[in-house]
Amino acid sequence: MASEAAPKVPVYSPNDLKSTTDDALVPYLSTLPQPYTFAQDHFKTNVRFLLGYSAVAIAGFTFYADRKLGWEATQSTWVFAAVASYFILNSLLTYWIWAVEASEVFRGKRKSGETISIRSSVKKHTPLYKLRIQYKSASNAVIEEKEIEAPFTVWFSKDGVFHPEPFRNWLAKEIGVLREAARETEKKTSGVASVVGVQGADSQSSKDTKKRK
Repeated sequence: MASEAAPKVPVYSPNDLKSTTDDALVPYLSTLPQPYTFAQDHFKTNVRFLLGYSAVAIAGFTFYADRKLGWEATQSTWVFAAVASYFILNSLLTYWIWAVEASEVFRGKRKSGETISIRSSVKKHTPLYKLRIQYKSASNAVIEEKEIEAPFTVWFSKDGVFHPEPFRNWLAKEIGVLREAARETEKKTSGVASVVGVQGADSQSSKDTKKRK
């Protein structure tokens, strides 16, 4: 059922395949069984939005000043300051995206303090999805750091339908903490689903119970 509801993407578009796969990370990592659940950290995304929207607001303001107040008004000091601020914000935004976020698609933290950072990329001229994972303890010591890759065909069908379970199986096989979470899920669900979050499984079970009533 999950695969039927999944959107189709162009199989010859690496960017679309990557985006769809990236989007599948959050629902998986945020529904793992406790204590393995990762709460997503939105700090870097919020900073990017703040820089971007501030630059757009300044651009809109200077455009309004030019259209409504005339050429003379745009020669004032505050307009020059606004234009300078726009270029500074755009430069900061570019730096933030390429140097700070650096292709990071997920950053999360467990209740026990461990954090995970996942960066994704697509290999040029090959249908390979590549992840760089860094898993740290609460004291910021690196527990696991590795790069993994696999072809998109592992979790995409020939017609471009995304299948989450093979993708999650791959992640659980390659990443230690997710492997432990998969084992815990398998125990709690009696082997029904080794990689699907227990919360989702419990929710579905509750729905099924209500239907039977």
